[in-house]
Amino acid sequence: MAPIWIIFIVFMLLSWLVGNQLKSRFRKYSKIPVNYGVTGREVAEKMLHDNGIYDVKVVSTPGELTDHYHPGHKTVNLSQAVYSGNSVAAAAVAAHECGHAVQHAHAYAFLKMRSALVPVVSIASKYVQWILLAGIIMVESFPGLLLTGIVLFASTTLFSFITLPVEINASQRALAWLNHSNITNRATHPHAQDALKWAAYTYVVAALASLASLLYYIWLFMARR
Repeated sequence: MAPIWIIFIVFMLLSWLVGNQLKSRFRKYSKIPVNYGVTGREVAEKMLHDNGIYDVKVVSTPGELTDHYHPGHKTVNLSQAVYSGNSVAAAAVAAHECGHAVQHAHAYAFLKMRSALVPVVSIASKYVQWILLAGIIMVESFPGLLLTGIVLFASTTLFSFITLPVEINASQRALAWLNHSNITNRATHPHAQDALKWAAYTYVVAALASLASLLYYIWLFMARR
């Protein structure tokens, strides 16, 4: 079991470093105002309307960096700092989440794929670690149990990798709109790019960690057969 702990520690450390950098960038760019002094809520509403979307609500949600788009409820949920903030960080995050709403409206393929996987991943994530643990213990007498765990874990890994183009595309849409709408300018636009770049890194680390763990479980299954 030592290799899995090494994988866990390495990627936990990477996740912590990237998370710290993201928070640091957010704090830094939260002090830099955007053009017109618009808040995150106003940025979100304008981006939605500029893309012909009027059936999505922009709401405030508790917590830090808890921003997300909920396709079922059709809501852009912005953390309080983003919702009421008038900074580069607030504008970048608000526009990014609206990027997901635009993807939804345009039936973006990778978003549809991710949404289709949500029910499977929701179930898999609840039980997969227990099935894998039992499968490792019983691999000699009941190898099918570990194989079942690997299949379930593979679905969560696939979900992580499908998430990457979804997040990157949402950031691309956000940055293009921020530039076009003149919310950011030549001085502030690179800050928005940097903030969203570090946000994307969190998803990259999560996907690579999931892949490394999956390969370990597959190796364990093959080695003990």
